[in-house]
Amino acid sequence: MHPIRFGNTGLLIPPVVFGTSNLGNLFVAHTDEVKLEVTRAWFDLVNQPVVVDTAGKYGAGMALEVLGRNLRTLGIDPKEVVISNKLAWVRQPLPPNGVPCFEPGAWVGLEYDAVQRISYEGILGCWEEGNRLLGTPYRAELVSVHDPDEYLAAATSPRDRAARWEDLRGAYQALQELKQRGEVQGVGVGVKDWRILHEVAELVDLDWVMIGNSLTLYSHPPELLDLIETLANKGVAIINSAVFHSGFLVGGDYFDYRRLDAATPADQDKFAWRERFHDRCAEHGVAPAAACLRFAISPPGVHAIAMNSSRRDRIAADIAAIETPLPPEFWSELKAEGLIDLGYPYV
Repeated sequence: MHPIRFGNTGLLIPPVVFGTSNLGNLFVAHTDEVKLEVTRAWFDLVNQPVVVDTAGKYGAGMALEVLGRNLRTLGIDPKEVVISNKLAWVRQPLPPNGVPCFEPGAWVGLEYDAVQRISYEGILGCWEEGNRLLGTPYRAELVSVHDPDEYLAAATSPRDRAARWEDLRGAYQALQELKQRGEVQGVGVGVKDWRILHEVAELVDLDWVMIGNSLTLYSHPPELLDLIETLANKGVAIINSAVFHSGFLVGGDYFDYRRLDAATPADQDKFAWRERFHDRCAEHGVAPAAACLRFAISPPGVHAIAMNSSRRDRIAADIAAIETPLPPEFWSELKAEGLIDLGYPYV
C-alpha cells in the first residue's frame, strides 16, 4: 500500500484511515482485549505512519482514552502515527439516570455524557481535552470541526443560524491559529451533509475534508462529484467515510445510525436495493464490502477511505479490497440494473 501526499499538509499517508468509533462503544461495548487487537492490526497491516481518526464525540472521549492507552501499550512511536481529532464535543458527567443525552441509543457502556462546544473558546477546550485524554506522548496533528452541518441545521430561526455561523467562524479562527503556531499540520472539516462544504470552504482555507454517508455505492450525486473535483483542484484532500452506511450495505441493521425495519414501508426500498445488490455481487463472486470500498475510492479526488472494524480479518480484507480492481463487467451490470448511476464516470 503506497503512501500518497495528503493535500497541502506535507504529510504522506496510506490510502486508508482507521476510525475509532468502535473504541468508543458505538452500538457494541467491545472488550479491552478486542480494542487492543484492533489497534495492533492497524500497525501490522499498513506501513507507517498509520492515520487514525478520532473525536471527542466517540464514546464521550472514551475512544481518545482507549486509543492513547493502546498506543502506549504497543510502544508506538509518535512518529509512526498521525492522529486526526474532530473537535466539537467535550465531556460532561452522566445525568442521574446514567443514560447519556447525546445520540441516545448509539453509544453503550459510557461513563460520561458529552456536550457540544463550537466557538473560539469552545473548540480550544475540545483540543486541549482531546490531547489530555490521548495522553503523553501523543497529540492530534490534524484537526477539524465535527459535524458543523448538524450544528447549523439545528438553528431555530435565521437569527439563530447567523449566531451559530459566528460560532463556527470563531472555531475555525482557533484552528487556524493552532496551525499558524505549528501545533497542527492541517485543518479540515467532517460532515455528513456535504452541501455545507460550499459555505465552509468560503470561510476557511481547508487542508482536508471528511465526508460521511455521502459518496457511496448507494448514493453518489453528480453535484458532490463536481464539488470533490473542485476541492481536489485546490489541493484539498478528501477522506471518504461511512461508505457502508453504518453497515447496512453489507448486511447490517443500521443505515446512517438508524435501525431499519423491513416491515416499515419507508424502509423497504433500501432493503430491496440491498437484495438486488447482493444478488449481483454473488453472481460475479464479488464481496459486497469490496464493491463498496472500490467504488468509494474511485473518484480521483478521494485520497483515502476511513474504515472502522473490530475484526482483524475484516480489516485485512478491506485493505486488500481497496487495492484490488473489480471486473468492468461487474460495474456495467450494476449500472444496467440501476444500482449505480448510468453516467458515473469512474468505474
